[in-house]
Amino acid sequence: MLFALANIRQSPRHHPEGNVWNHTLMVLDEAASRKEKAVAGSRVFMWAALLHDIGKAETTKIRKGKITAYDHDKVGASMARDFLQEFESESFISNVAALVRWHMQILYADKAPRFADFETMRREADVRDVALLGLCDRLGRLGADKHKEEKTIQEFLQRSKSL
Repeated sequence: MLFALANIRQSPRHHPEGNVWNHTLMVLDEAASRKEKAVAGSRVFMWAALLHDIGKAETTKIRKGKITAYDHDKVGASMARDFLQEFESESFISNVAALVRWHMQILYADKAPRFADFETMRREADVRDVALLGLCDRLGRLGADKHKEEKTIQEFLQRSKSL
């Protein structure tokens, strides 16, 4: 599953670092520097960072000339479960899969509110961990603006409390 990520291209506009594997490695670097802040624990958080875009291998398509990976978060949650099933407990797997599933809520809350589902997200994952993984995801790309991304995450946390 991980090997396939090196062959999955991404939109150069949003991911100038290239393929999904390059992005994943950058996200892991960001996550490693923040893992102690994770409410669910650093092991859960680091596995979620590794697997956060695993669903892109199955969902990436070219639509109208653009590279897209719609629903990679949903597909990725299922793939993360499959990946971890052989060597982790069910509660651990559920925590990782929930973070993989909800990591796109930051984008949805910001740019596509019709796709946001804060109620279900709050039942399945700690919003602070979703925000932390989302920050790592947003910073794990070439040319990321740290201050802008941190502001986006703060706005997400505020919105998720009010909805």
